[in-house]
Amino acid sequence: MADVKTANLLFELGTEELPPVALRRLSDALTAEFVKGLDQAGLSHGEVTAYSAPRRLAVLVLDCATAQPDRDIERRGPALQAAFDADGLPTKAAEGFARSCGTTVDQLQQQETAKGTWLVYQVHQAGKTAAQLLPGIAENALNRLPIPKRMRWGDSDAQFVRPVHWLVFLHGDQVVPCTLLDAAAGNTTHGHRFHHPDAITLYNPEDYADVLEGLGKVIAHFGKRRACIRGFVEEAATALGGSADLDDALLDEVTALNEWPRPITGTFDADFLAVPHEALVATMKSNQKYFPVFDGNGKLMNHFITIANIESSNPDVIREGNERVIRPRLADAAFFWEQDGKRTLADHIERLDHVVFQKGLGSMRDKSDRVAALAEGIAAQIGGDRVLARRAGELSRCDLMTEMVYEFPEMQGIMGRYQAQRDGEPAELAQAMDEFYMPRFSGDQLPQTKTGIAIAIAERVDTLVGIFGIGMKPTGDKDPFALRRAALGALRILREHALPLDLRGLLGEAEQHLGDKVTAADTVSAVYAFMIERLKGLYLDAGTPLDVFEAVAAVEPDSVADFEHRVRAVGDFRSLPEAEALAAANKRIGNILKKVEGVIPDSVDSALFELTAERDLHTQIVAVAERTAPLMSDANYGATLQALAQLRAVVDRFFDDVMVMADKPEVRGNRLAMLRALSRQFLQVADISALQV
Repeated sequence: MADVKTANLLFELGTEELPPVALRRLSDALTAEFVKGLDQAGLSHGEVTAYSAPRRLAVLVLDCATAQPDRDIERRGPALQAAFDADGLPTKAAEGFARSCGTTVDQLQQQETAKGTWLVYQVHQAGKTAAQLLPGIAENALNRLPIPKRMRWGDSDAQFVRPVHWLVFLHGDQVVPCTLLDAAAGNTTHGHRFHHPDAITLYNPEDYADVLEGLGKVIAHFGKRRACIRGFVEEAATALGGSADLDDALLDEVTALNEWPRPITGTFDADFLAVPHEALVATMKSNQKYFPVFDGNGKLMNHFITIANIESSNPDVIREGNERVIRPRLADAAFFWEQDGKRTLADHIERLDHVVFQKGLGSMRDKSDRVAALAEGIAAQIGGDRVLARRAGELSRCDLMTEMVYEFPEMQGIMGRYQAQRDGEPAELAQAMDEFYMPRFSGDQLPQTKTGIAIAIAERVDTLVGIFGIGMKPTGDKDPFALRRAALGALRILREHALPLDLRGLLGEAEQHLGDKVTAADTVSAVYAFMIERLKGLYLDAGTPLDVFEAVAAVEPDSVADFEHRVRAVGDFRSLPEAEALAAANKRIGNILKKVEGVIPDSVDSALFELTAERDLHTQIVAVAERTAPLMSDANYGATLQALAQLRAVVDRFFDDVMVMADKPEVRGNRLAMLRALSRQFLQVADISALQV
């Protein structure tokens, strides 16, 4: 490979402003597809760098080969006896093979192998030049970009996410001749729309980023531009005496909107701070792409930071413009807050009658009533205030009727908390209005108050049982009601708060509240299985071995908290030296019991013992049962399995000395009864036979 000629390669597509939320995705896809094309074509290369800015997508490839390597191609055809007939004339098989190789039968060679003689096609193929291959590679990469809807512009038939204005395609100092998306390849790019609108000639691909930044006032590298913006915002926030909300999604979007970022700080009327700060933050971030600023106590300040895509000689003009634009937005939020204050949450209950939750499951009011009833029972079981939980359930969806949530959907729950506080509701109920939606996403915080826990679980359980109950459970990747998220949320609350709630019982209670709305058969069992499958994912993500989970799942513990205790105990047991032998013994016992035809006696008769090994095993089973009974009453599964581990020696001896399936029916039945008693001792905790140790 030392003699392979290489040159640096630059591909840049210049466009109108690209969709900011899609810029990074488009850049990553273009780079991946371009590199894939180079690799498939056999064009060796070095380091690859992606560039993306509002008006450009680019890829820089260092040390890209100027041609494919030469290749010796060999294809095997039919066997010689099938290639020629009795007269020595080529058969259709031989002619078809030659045609597929682009040659004639007389040009094919013969190859002898241990399995006979075959026709083969052998040719030395010179590699194509990069200039021949690169246009197709680039075109394929552009065609494979994740663009849901492409557009045409002018009288062109070309289609792309935005109109294309220029194309740079350089390999070394040579232009790769081609036309893509109606743009002819060249070596001229364009800088910032205002700072340097004129064309910029590129002579070397590796100079691309430096030339654009130094002359064109464009920071082409997304990561570098993002780091600059972060630094600008942090510095500006510090100067204001606070810290900025550097939300990753917002930072990405602002980076995708700017080529030459410059920070601008602004101020708004402090009277707006009387409005819930989440609403002010929502409008600043979502509508204006501003970075909010908070003081040392986490309170919103009446300042914001924005990023201008221009280096202005008079930044005060930009600042004043942004302050003027944000004022009516904040005024709208203040108006909604004021209007919503004219009603209490309870005033909205009757309005929920007119909003359908889901066809077949009634209105939002019906949903709230079911959640309230279910939450009341949950609160009673976890030591909460059942009256408070019922009222919280009734009010849980009322904030959806407020003007604030209508304008800012992300305020649901948050607005409920503020409104409940304004209504004079108990502090725990107000907090529960927000906790009702927790966890909102994977890894989000969980509700902490007992009232919040009760209504959060009730909401998710009612949704799961209701949607399953009308036959609309998820299929494949389709989950329009986000039931997987609902199940995971409920399971996280149950598990991380170690709540002693009977999961099947809870699902059954939800089914009762739904009444005749449930039309699907075995709804509770279906939801239970669905949730256990989600629980498996939680445990596997946390590093729990699959066999440990399945061993516990086999005995269907009543509660998720109990499931957790058993998993820990089985995990510890799995590391004991006795675990492997006892797991194998339990598996053997299970297989024996499955094959039994007829009835196994309910009890063991010691008078039927013929061998010392079976007498010793029975004695130990009885002793261990007495020892584990109080341990199981205290749910001390670890100590129970430790005690059962002591049976290993007598179990091994039993299987070494005793023929379980004895000829005498009464002896055989007695031995089977003893094995079943032994199996039941282990099944108190988990199905040990499932362990792979």
